[in-house]
Amino acid sequence: MSLEDRITNLEILLTQQDDVVDTLNRLVHDQRLQVEALQQQVKRLEEKLGNSGGSNMASEKDETPPPHY
Repeated sequence: MSLEDRITNLEILLTQQDDVVDTLNRLVHDQRLQVEALQQQVKRLEEKLGNSGGSNMASEKDETPPPHY
């Protein structure tokens, strides 16, 4: 294998690596945006649940027993 062939192969590999790195960067960026959106959604849900004044369920003492008792 000549030096020119080796250099050509290295250039091809470098180009492929650049493409892989660019693809991975786009994926990481997209996932970061998704995570941020999910974090905002969780925060809104926490605020909504926190503003509801507690649980909507009655305590066990206040519950009537089911009909099969």
